[in-house]
Amino acid sequence: MTTDTKDERDLVLSRLMDAPRAKLWRCWTEPELLKKWFCPPPFVVTKAEMDVRSGGNSFVVMRGPDGQEMPIPGMYLEVVKERKLVFTDAYAGDWKPSQKPFMTAIVTFDDEGGKTRYVATARHWTMEDRAAHEQMGFHTGWGIAADQLEALAKTL
Repeated sequence: MTTDTKDERDLVLSRLMDAPRAKLWRCWTEPELLKKWFCPPPFVVTKAEMDVRSGGNSFVVMRGPDGQEMPIPGMYLEVVKERKLVFTDAYAGDWKPSQKPFMTAIVTFDDEGGKTRYVATARHWTMEDRAAHEQMGFHTGWGIAADQLEALAKTL
């Protein structure tokens, strides 16, 4: 795993996964699969709605161990099948600006030596947002989610 970054506001997780791009893509783009891996326990995804196309809306709800629900509305900016997903919380859907944009995510899938190079970049609007995300446990949380993603993809 590497955390190299091209911009100081980015947080990056890179993994060489023992699963094909097509299966990892399915886990990212099919709501019922996304619910199984997207957040580290004891958090769970209770709702996932996804219109996976450029300009399409997404809406994920995570529930914490205390029962608190965290809605995450967003929008897909770029979709390249089995290669790249770019989405943001800057829009709450239908190009309506959100109250406070936090980040844009760029997820890429590339063939590498019979496996898939998976890179997830969280690009933040400000250094303060980046620092807050890192303090929330970006590296640990996104790392656990990546482990769960790989494990699920291997079962498909």
